[in-house]
Amino acid sequence: MNKLNKINIVLVDDHKLLRDGLKNIIEQKSNLHIIGEASDGREAIKICSKLTPDVLIIDVAMPGLNGIQATEQIHKINPDIKIIGLSMHSSKPFIQGMFKAGAFGYLLKDGDSDELITAIISVVQNKKYLSKEINQDFLSLLKKGESLEKAKLTTREKEVLQLISEGNSSKEIGDILFLSSKTVDVHRNNIMKKIDLYTISELTKYAIQQGITSLDL
Repeated sequence: MNKLNKINIVLVDDHKLLRDGLKNIIEQKSNLHIIGEASDGREAIKICSKLTPDVLIIDVAMPGLNGIQATEQIHKINPDIKIIGLSMHSSKPFIQGMFKAGAFGYLLKDGDSDELITAIISVVQNKKYLSKEINQDFLSLLKKGESLEKAKLTTREKEVLQLISEGNSSKEIGDILFLSSKTVDVHRNNIMKKIDLYTISELTKYAIQQGITSLDL
């Protein structure tokens, strides 16, 4: 069956009201089907490891595990899933982070319903899509591999940094990630050394600048 005849979609956002709104828009099209929903990044990974959606629409800024980190892990599980980031943020770190993680599209939450449908169709056709409100030259700039990161953090280090910046203790982070507090502290020290920042406020500011967390959570 041609994918354009039936497109299976998973929605991920920590606000049910927004998911319901997206679902209402999407399912007005007879060939678009919502086959799963998730409220956070970790749940999204579990769903995408069980289901085989054609398209994943995921909120970029979510507590616990953001859309960028979830996208990176889902892309490794199944690179055929076309991922569209959905965000209030039009700044470079968020857009760059999503596309580098493996996303195929990026939409702003204040966009219109027609653009949402256009983005879905575009990515299924293997065409990258960037919200019309964002400078379209951005995609070509991304190909140059330009990065704002001071140092390359691992996927696990980014997870730990997000949780630190959201006010979690080493024990709480360990419980979330199934790690010992000692292992979390090792990751914390490695992060500090790599980016040469050593206070919680500095780490939080850096995490926001890099799109790892958001003030809007």
